[in-house]
Amino acid sequence: MFDSLLVVSFGGPNSKEDVMPFLENVTKGRNVPKERLLEVAEHYYHFGGKSPINEQNLALIDCLHAELNDRGLDLPIYFGNRNWKPYIKDALTSMKQEGKSNALAFFTSMFSCYSGCRQYRENISDAIAEAAPTISVSKLRFGFNHPKFIEAMRERVLEVYTPNSKLIFTAHSVPLSMAKGSNYELQLNEASKLIAEGNEFRLCYQSRSGPSHIPWLEPDILDVLEEEKSLGTSSVVVVPIGFVSDHMEIMFDLDEEAKEKASNLGINFARAKSVGTHPLFVSMIADLVEERMGLRINKDAIGELPPWHDVCPENCCSR
Repeated sequence: MFDSLLVVSFGGPNSKEDVMPFLENVTKGRNVPKERLLEVAEHYYHFGGKSPINEQNLALIDCLHAELNDRGLDLPIYFGNRNWKPYIKDALTSMKQEGKSNALAFFTSMFSCYSGCRQYRENISDAIAEAAPTISVSKLRFGFNHPKFIEAMRERVLEVYTPNSKLIFTAHSVPLSMAKGSNYELQLNEASKLIAEGNEFRLCYQSRSGPSHIPWLEPDILDVLEEEKSLGTSSVVVVPIGFVSDHMEIMFDLDEEAKEKASNLGINFARAKSVGTHPLFVSMIADLVEERMGLRINKDAIGELPPWHDVCPENCCSR
């Protein structure tokens, strides 16, 4: 019997003093040049050094707690990050102190790749070994093709869509080797197609942060805007499909850089909100909880791909 829910996320700095230590955590072991870290740090300093991601996750947890209560599910929710406070280890320590032993985990990602799935599972395993060896954690499946996620994102698009606008879906770029070791591109294309509902769209990537000699997923959003200008596109709606909240990669990379690029090119730019705390998204997470608890027989999914697995295969999401 599951007795708790762990919401697992990336983390973000809460002050200027946190920024560099946070970025060093993020890039540990990846040989990212110090110059690149200083460049990314400026993105955070531009907004006072504080990322909104923790507050956004706490807002999601509040909504999810209310949704679970409405369904009669007494499931305490804990919150842990990979790269900054509160860490996953902190959440597991609290769970152990409060007598929890069998948790479900929701990763704040809708798509499979090493950094969005397997690395989180490794982080949890490491934290269990260090702080809470009596606790078991089982993840929820990815909801990239769940009808409630798709409908929530469609509504986000319609909030800003104008006729004749080109839909540009964006997700965080990852190393090409990581993409090939997962179903990241497959799932992103499927979700984008479902949300677009027959309208013309493009999928591109953003926020690359690795060494220049390592191939990463392309095309980049800025390059795509230039291409769209050459094709005669006059208006775009950018949809951050790869993100579940409007955190720094959206606030700076899209709302600042991409918007400025579009303005310089003479392209009308609108950006759809991420799914955030949309009621349908919150309801979807609760559905996934009920699935894993055996309270829901059917696993809802639409499109050409089946519902994704609950238990990851051994070779799932390699680097």
